[in-house]
Amino acid sequence: MAKRVLGYRALDVWQNAMNLATEIYKICEQLPSTERFGLTDQLRRAAVSVPANIAEGYGRGAGDFRRHVQIARGSLMEIETEIELCVRVGLIEKSKIIDSWKLAQSVGKMLTKLSRSLKDA
Repeated sequence: MAKRVLGYRALDVWQNAMNLATEIYKICEQLPSTERFGLTDQLRRAAVSVPANIAEGYGRGAGDFRRHVQIARGSLMEIETEIELCVRVGLIEKSKIIDSWKLAQSVGKMLTKLSRSLKDA
């Protein structure tokens, strides 16, 4: 399949954001059922928001793309805050979120670079 046909799916940042969303869903499965309508829902929404905003912004075009990338960054910061809170309040062990944290940091750097490149365009 040609890169042009793939569109946003060809973007490394979208692919990594999808991987992060998958990892966040796995973390949510480990949270207690008492968090079903709390942190679990919030984490899942934020996790879906990152790749969804990349895709939506890409589809809308240059001007909206940068704005949606920034929204995705905001959702990413939400994810980082919520998984840290899960650790701090003892809902999950830190060792179980390290890989997701590192992936979130990587996606954050990619989103920052993408946002800057769209500003210059």
